[in-house]
Amino acid sequence: MAGCVRGRRRAGRLVLGLLADLPRKNCWTIAEWAGDATPHGLQHLLSRASWDADTVRDDVRDYVAEHLRDDAAVLVVDETGDVKKGTHTVGVQRQYTGTAGRIENSQVAVYLVYAGSRGHAAVDRELYVPRSWTTDSDRCQAAGIPEERAFATKPELAAMMIERFLDAGHHAAWAAGDEVYGGNPKLRAVLEKRGMGYVLAVACSAEITTQAGKFRADALAGKLPRWAWQKLSAGAGAKGHRFYDWAVIDTVDPGHGHRQLLIRRNRATGELAYYCCYSPGAVPLTTLARIAGSRWRVEETFQSGKGLAGLDEHQVRRFVSWTRWVTLAMLAHAFLAVVRADEHDRAADPADLIPLSCNEVQRLFIAIVVQSVHNTAHRLAWSNWRRRHQARDAAFVAPNGWLARFSRSGYQIPRS
Repeated sequence: MAGCVRGRRRAGRLVLGLLADLPRKNCWTIAEWAGDATPHGLQHLLSRASWDADTVRDDVRDYVAEHLRDDAAVLVVDETGDVKKGTHTVGVQRQYTGTAGRIENSQVAVYLVYAGSRGHAAVDRELYVPRSWTTDSDRCQAAGIPEERAFATKPELAAMMIERFLDAGHHAAWAAGDEVYGGNPKLRAVLEKRGMGYVLAVACSAEITTQAGKFRADALAGKLPRWAWQKLSAGAGAKGHRFYDWAVIDTVDPGHGHRQLLIRRNRATGELAYYCCYSPGAVPLTTLARIAGSRWRVEETFQSGKGLAGLDEHQVRRFVSWTRWVTLAMLAHAFLAVVRADEHDRAADPADLIPLSCNEVQRLFIAIVVQSVHNTAHRLAWSNWRRRHQARDAAFVAPNGWLARFSRSGYQIPRS
């Protein structure tokens, strides 16, 4: 990381704080945990200090690709949302977020996850900035969004990150994603041009061209004979292998390579899922099922990234601060994923122990290496600081406080 020694030390303390066992992670709680007198230093690191978060992102990507290297790795793209209040947080608007399972006032970002046999971690991120923002230059300027930043759809952000990964000299054999990405022909074209196979989910209404003509995906599934289905594992989960029934149908599409429609059937409910598949060479059904199953790695990454490294606990409004926070959170989670993978390689676990998890790595690391203990005076000083700061805020927003007086005078308070 570029910048002064003090800035690098602050960044290191912030990453350790993101790994700490704190009930809530923000500049206030991490600064108190790290032994700082106030949160001002960490706030400066996120908002005004001179360092390039994209360079750190590149370092995280290289670190993960090197230590979790797998020639059959899958790049999984997906978005996650954080529910927000107000309208000033960068990128926020009423939109669907899977985190809440409904339309909420939220901020959404697209992530690229490297998933291999040794582990998985996020290697890139892009904030989704809706049109309601990109068409309002004043709003973008107030939130610190770069002038050159134009509107981009989620599949376009995914294509940008995949190409960035490949242009850095790294390799991944496959890409996977849900219907948002599978239904986008431009993203599929980018992957095919780069020689990557993909297994991308599509809607049941997707039009599929076969030698017999063009049909909806669900109509093709209804035509399959019983012998066309095979019971295969989509990969191991927390409770063992996840078995589904699978079938595949060859499709007709101009161009090189092999194109197929993959269909997954839940053995308990009969629910169907559909995937548009491409591979430069012929591959067996077992491989396609494995790639489709790897898409759940991104959910595991979001869960552990948020639960262990504070990925979603940022309390920042501006674009630069968001980018810096999530990049350092990605670094913290990548560290856990790599340590876990290295420990698995070092020695096999006894039969009476489950494999070492990222959660357990975090507990051991904080307890043994960086456990932070402060005296009573430090705790009392922070209590006083918080109460003084909260009192100042209360006075600011009171009916006859500073904010009301400035508003009556016509003064416009700049947004931060």
